[in-house]
Amino acid sequence: MASSWTTAQNKLFEQALALYDMDTPDRWQKVARAVGKSVDEVKRHYELLVEDIKHIESGGVPYPRYRL
Repeated sequence: MASSWTTAQNKLFEQALALYDMDTPDRWQKVARAVGKSVDEVKRHYELLVEDIKHIESGGVPYPRYRL
């Protein structure tokens, strides 16, 4: 079951990832506490973020066509 994330929770998630890097002990527990989600939820959200980035970087997402 997927959990829903508010805009505020996504922002807190981004800030927590910046604060607690890969070398931080108990990183996922700290991120989860900062966001108000479970460790499993934040790990899954991170996995989805990584997949999205891979998809974008591989050219799977077209650039928007801005009008000048």
